[in-house]
Amino acid sequence: MEHEVFVPVTVERLREALGDPVRVARAVPGLQQDAGADPVAGRLKVRVGSHSITYRGAVRVTGRDDGSYAVEGDATETRGTGSVTLALTLRLRDTEGGTTLTFDGTATADGRVTELPQDAVGSAVVRLLNRFAEALGEAEEEPEEKPEQSEEKPETPAAVEAPEPVEPPAPPVEDFTEPAGPPAEAAHARRTMIGRSAEEVDHAPPRGRYAPVPAPQTVASGAALRWAAPAAAVVLASAIVVTRVLRKRR
Repeated sequence: MEHEVFVPVTVERLREALGDPVRVARAVPGLQQDAGADPVAGRLKVRVGSHSITYRGAVRVTGRDDGSYAVEGDATETRGTGSVTLALTLRLRDTEGGTTLTFDGTATADGRVTELPQDAVGSAVVRLLNRFAEALGEAEEEPEEKPEQSEEKPETPAAVEAPEPVEPPAPPVEDFTEPAGPPAEAAHARRTMIGRSAEEVDHAPPRGRYAPVPAPQTVASGAALRWAAPAAAVVLASAIVVTRVLRKRR
């Protein structure tokens, strides 16, 4: 077979892409790469008419001395025994406004693809080559990550801090408020109420500074009463003695 594709990309850019297996793998449409396999190896689903066939295989692109490239590939069906072998030659021709890619070579297959119409198979191959060439022209090399360099800023002299103003001491303020703590008498009364029932506390007489002041007693009246009782006893005894003496004389 022979097929040509035009892409608006320079020859130099296409050669760079063909020399990088990673960029070639990204250009294969629908390729699902296998983990740990070669860059251009994995599963590829090909749609032929209303049918689709999935192959697992690998493709190798090798440069030649005359400037052309050898494209070799082999794959087998994932759900069958069919296989495909590909041997193509790829040439790049500088064209006004871009590059023309020419594919020519042979492809052999067996299995399910042989049961499909040849026109549908040819259309599927042409569509696959067109998409590969267009994707190859769009494939760009991944930029290398450059280590971040920290920009050193020149040190600037620290600004001289102005001294904070010193506030004058506040004048002393006389405290006219009552002391926060209760007087000693109230504290004593509160301590004596602890452990007593509410009824006893309500009927208990106040103590301390809150106790009632007793009425003053006169010393003179007390002293008179203290001497009046013995005197009355003496008078009464004398009267009894006198009465008895008079009775005896009669």
